Amino acid sequence: MPLLTVVDEQCENCSDPTPEAELTATAEGQQVCEQCLSRLSECSDCHLHTREITAILDGPDVCEDCAFNYDTCDDCQTRTSESFPVDDEERVCETCLDQDYRDCLECSTMIRWDRRYCLTCESIYCHDAVRDSHYTPTPIFHGTGPLYLGLELELRTPSDAFGAAAESSVSHLGGLGYLKEDGSITSGCGFELVTHPMSYEYARAHFPWRLLPRLQQLGAYTDDEVGIHVHVSRDGFTSPAHVYRWLKFIYRNENGVTTLARRISTRWAQFSPTTRKQIGGIAKGEDYYSHRYQAVNTNPTHTFELRVFASSLEPQQVQAALAFADASVEYTRTLTAARITRQGGWQWDAFVTWLATRPDYAPLLPELTDLEALECAC
Repeated sequence: MPLLTVVDEQCENCSDPTPEAELTATAEGQQVCEQCLSRLSECSDCHLHTREITAILDGPDVCEDCAFNYDTCDDCQTRTSESFPVDDEERVCETCLDQDYRDCLECSTMIRWDRRYCLTCESIYCHDAVRDSHYTPTPIFHGTGPLYLGLELELRTPSDAFGAAAESSVSHLGGLGYLKEDGSITSGCGFELVTHPMSYEYARAHFPWRLLPRLQQLGAYTDDEVGIHVHVSRDGFTSPAHVYRWLKFIYRNENGVTTLARRISTRWAQFSPTTRKQIGGIAKGEDYYSHRYQAVNTNPTHTFELRVFASSLEPQQVQAALAFADASVEYTRTLTAARITRQGGWQWDAFVTWLATRPDYAPLLPELTDLEALECAC
């Protein structure tokens, strides 16, 4: 009579009777037979088999218990073999770090790509009065048109003067303007002072010129990376031919313009030969692609942006920028073919001679003289 095998155990998965020696413990603590074991996955860390496997980013496949030994990305909630510290005491995986983060402008803390500063630096370098760079309020027109000018003045400040400079600017500007962050200020403190559209006469009389020396007293300053931009309203031109004459005058007189602007052609305000060749089409409204960093940015719908000027906190220099923007439009408004061919109307000297008879542009002539931008016109 054959001997009977006594089986005291069974597989806890399929319930088949199985000798104890043939049972294997799983990561979940079950004793299972070899057949059931073959349908499970093996944890790469503890080497136990498991029903629930967790894939570790840039790491092994592990059981749930071993997964707790790895960090969880605070962004995508994925377990990761390596995590990196970011702002607000969080940690993220390498994938999220590469896609969504960059350095704080002032320190090595990693911050989300749409921010400029980490929380610590933000408390130093940000102010409620300084809007983000995309802030675009409904324009409020000041003075009598149709030619309006919009001033954008970029400036820097020491960190301990940032708040005071912002508050003083807002107080002096009142409803005439506002402050924005600016991409040109890639390190340190600073902001862009922006006005609503003003006629040149209104700007001379009502812009708070005493603000500029006040900002200097607070420690504000300018350098080669910041500038003055003047938006000139398209409605201030009488025709496409007027636009053509104005653009042509600017680009034909690069030396005079850049000397007056105290700034040679830079990557922020290029006198591009390609753009110069396209002036006729631009004046007609033809759809040319042109990046904004031109001497005259022609991309805005309602304005032309004259970008050539170095920034300044000297009232005469800022006044000269506004005066040139207005004067160049008015000069080319009535510039005839006869004046161009017979009297050198395109020439810089001819423009300066015309200026000398117009006292409204008084801030411009002293600036030209101070800079020795040209020989004295007879």
